[in-house]
Amino acid sequence: MPEPSRASEGHPSEARRTAEDADRLRRRARFLRELDDAKELRDRVQPRRARAARMRQHMRMRTFRW
Repeated sequence: MPEPSRASEGHPSEARRTAEDADRLRRRARFLRELDDAKELRDRVQPRRARAARMRQHMRMRTFRW
């Protein structure tokens, strides 16, 4: 178990890992936002397909067993 005084001192590799994790999380969040925007745009551009997809999803959820 590390000593309490040394636990507060981060190793350079740990600092780099946390920076990489933060960067990865930022990129993931941006990707998910853009994906959501793309889905909304597709729903606006193709309303019939969007409605059919919503109905399929609704049926999937109705037949889903817990």
